[in-house]
Amino acid sequence: MRGLLVSHTRALLRSFSSSARNLFQNKVAEKQKLFQENNDLPVYLKGGPTDRLLYGTTMVIALGGTGYSVFFLGWASFPHSNKK
Repeated sequence: MRGLLVSHTRALLRSFSSSARNLFQNKVAEKQKLFQENNDLPVYLKGGPTDRLLYGTTMVIALGGTGYSVFFLGWASFPHSNKK
């Protein structure tokens, strides 16, 4: 009896699911061809202009943060006069 109840419950869940089974196409093969072709581009730029923008933004933020940290480490390493 319990097995019958479990099988009916699974069937009901499958039929009333809110997600589609094949909502997106599988594009793995297309992406593999894109990233494996030999066009002398680094892998982080093979995705096109979006990858170039993301890479550039990441580098600007990383280098800016590094420069900011080095500046304040240098600033903090020297004594300051206390003017009261």
